[in-house]
Amino acid sequence: MSASADSNDIEEGLAFRPKFDGSGLVTCVATDAVSGDVLMVAHMNDEALRKTIASGEAWYFSRSRNALWRKGETSGQTQRVLEMRMDCDQDAVWIRVEQTGAACHTGRRSCFYRKVTGGEGGARLSFVDADRVFDPAKVYRE
Repeated sequence: MSASADSNDIEEGLAFRPKFDGSGLVTCVATDAVSGDVLMVAHMNDEALRKTIASGEAWYFSRSRNALWRKGETSGQTQRVLEMRMDCDQDAVWIRVEQTGAACHTGRRSCFYRKVTGGEGGARLSFVDADRVFDPAKVYRE
């Protein structure tokens, strides 16, 4: 099959053929199914993707821990997947979720709690929607 025919099949066909990167991962964007707010961006390997589809719960692969994890297994802050979509070239996943509690390990509803602004001094961050839903020090005890 030619490259263009293969590309057309991936972009226009109905076969589920995720394209994992060199580390065996696809990027996953999780949004709140009601508000549409972006909650987090994480990665899925083949096993996390299969478990998410089979269970209806969000599973991810942690690059820093080199381990599979189910969202909320430690914190109780779970994500029930209501819809999953694949992008055009099947190398990124979007999940619309029902979020219980906070999505971010910092205890915030979303991982995107800082706004970037520019100016003469360069880019700066400022807090927006940064209230904590839970105290991470109490939830993630070692």
